[in-house]
Parts: sequence; C-alpha cells; structure tokens
Amino acid sequence: MGLAGDRAEEAEIRFAPVILAGGSGTRFWPRSRRSHAKQVLALDGERTMIQQTVDRLLPVASAGDVWVITNDLLKEEIVHQLPAVVCEHILSEPAARNTAPACALAAFLLERTEPETVLGIFPSDHVVKDGKRFAEIVKAGVKLASSGEKIVVLGVSATKAETGYGYIEYGNVVEKVNGIDVRRVKRFTEKPHKALAEAFVVSGNYAWNSGMFLWSVKTLVGAIREHSPSIAVQMEKIAAAYGKPEFEQVFAEVYPLCENISIDYAVLEPRSAKGEEASEIYCLPGDFCWNDLGCWSALHEHVADCGPEDLAKKNIFDKTNQACIDIDSHGNYIYAPGKAVALVGVNDLVVVETEDALLITTRERSQDVGKVVAELKQAGREDLV
Repeated sequence: MGLAGDRAEEAEIRFAPVILAGGSGTRFWPRSRRSHAKQVLALDGERTMIQQTVDRLLPVASAGDVWVITNDLLKEEIVHQLPAVVCEHILSEPAARNTAPACALAAFLLERTEPETVLGIFPSDHVVKDGKRFAEIVKAGVKLASSGEKIVVLGVSATKAETGYGYIEYGNVVEKVNGIDVRRVKRFTEKPHKALAEAFVVSGNYAWNSGMFLWSVKTLVGAIREHSPSIAVQMEKIAAAYGKPEFEQVFAEVYPLCENISIDYAVLEPRSAKGEEASEIYCLPGDFCWNDLGCWSALHEHVADCGPEDLAKKNIFDKTNQACIDIDSHGNYIYAPGKAVALVGVNDLVVVETEDALLITTRERSQDVGKVVAELKQAGREDLV
C-alpha cells in the first residue's frame, strides 16, 4: 500500500490514550504529597510530568480523545494543568484500586459507543527523551492493536538488574509494522529477586515492562470479562449509569467494590499462561530513551544525562538554588529552592528541602524514601504526607 493509503488507513483508527494519574509518588517525598503528587510536579523542567505525557501523545492523538484517571486530591490541579483535555474525561476514582479497574473503567465506558477504538494505557509520571521515536512506536502499536484481538506492550530493553520492574520474556519476531519488529511475548515476571533479574539481563532476551499497553476497547473488555469477571460485573453497572444523573452516586458506591489488583496480574499474566501463540500478546521496542523516574537517584541520573563514570562525579543542583559551591564533592542531588548551597567533602547524597521538611539520604538508599511516608502515617503526621 502506498503512503496515501497508509495515512488513510491510520486515519480510520480511533485512538484514545488513557493516562493513569492516581498514584501518590511517595518515593519523591517531601516534594511529592498526596495532594500534590509526583505527576503534577515539574521535576526536570518547566512542564509537569503529566503535561509532558500529554505533550508526547499529541502527535498521535487528539487532546479531545485523551482520558485521565486520577483521584479527588489531584483532579482540580490536573484539570488546571491540562486545559485542552475534556473535563468530563478526567475521572476521579472514589477509591484507589490499582491499575486493572482504572484501565477497565475507560474501556467499559467506551464499549457501548466506540468498541473498535484502540486504547493506549500510559503512566502519567514517566519521561521519554526521544519523542519522535515514541510517536513512531505508538503509531505502530495502534495499527497492530486494531488488527485483531491483540494486546500490545511496550518493552524497554533490560540493561541492568532492576528488581522493582516487571520483566517481559521475548518470543519470536513474527512481523513488522511500519518497519518495526513485532515480537510475541512468552511470559511476564513481576519484580524478580536480584539473582533472577541479573540472569534475565545476561540472557539478553528480556525487556522491562514499561506499563504502556495498547488494545482495542472490545479486546480489553473481553479480557477483563474472561480473567477478572468480578471487576467486569462492577464496571457493567458503572457503564450503564454513565451520562445519567445517577452516575456519580453509582460510581462512588460501586467502584470501591472492585478488586485491588494490577492489570499485569489481572489480565497479562493469566492471558500469557495460554502460551506464546494463543495469548495474542505482542511486544514492541520501547527504544525511545525511557525512564520511570522511580526515585531521587533516578532523577539524578536522568537530569545528569551522562555515562556511569561521569554520573558518579556529577552534582545536580536545582536551578532555583541561589548559589552552588561544591568542594571535593561528587554525585550529589540537591533541591533547596532559594538557598545558597555549599557541599564540602560529601558524595552520593540526596538532599531535598521544602518549607516543612528536609530529606537527607544517599542515592543508593533513595528507593527507601517511601518508608518515611509510612512512618509518618503511623505517627499520625498526616500534615506531612
């Protein structure tokens, strides 16, 4: 098919990105709080994480087709930050129920009117440096997902043994879409222990699960009905009330009854258990310089934008610091707005100051910052979380 034919074919496919923005981002405490979480913060520039997410989707989708699933604490701020997104498409979960109900919500709402629409599921708090390549991969994923009852996952090549990520085992390359290799998926492994993660990396046959998926509305709805029927029952009730005066009440009463489960456990793992060919799960390469910014050390690495050797030497100061002096100090991340900061003889620290809190940890232990939030909750310090 010629270029004009390809464009016509793509134009006929309706694509609706669904941005998941309900998390609290505890590992970015003290900047991230429940009412001002990571996704609405500008951690690496002028644009917030959720604004960057929408920005990179606009080359492949209309702002009017974007949906956002968030919570009551963040909805007002997200509506303010995303003026081009239809307000009615920004939905607040009445209760946090993980990613499976959030994904199912958009699918069941659209099923009655637009079952052929391709849904893309995108976390709101990741960064992508190569926006052009991202758009190419997403376009290929939309085309693939529209061609049958196929589930498409974007996999980022596993370059180190991260135990906080899910892993995808590659199957065979079965075709090309828009010149991009399409692989079957053999299986998913959720957050392996260190030794297993190291074995995955050495094998060269695994990718990190980026949390980005594409599937048609009818495919996702069918998968939820098959593998998570209890969620499907609640979603049918919510969808039946959508657009009616009683919707908010039904949504508030029914949604909390959904099982608290991730889309990985609810759909992807049971579907992959059918076998490589029967599962109809496919992987496209997430080779667009992806980072999930999971903790302060990941932000240091992202902003430093250099190799491992230089990373260990580079100090990162937030641009709002009044003055920055470092003497015999290396590999630190400092956020102290409006203050002069001097480092003398210290290495690999993370120092983050806000009006009411001060975090001091090491880059190595920054994954554990979420434990601080847990301690504060236990101590009844809701004002700090």
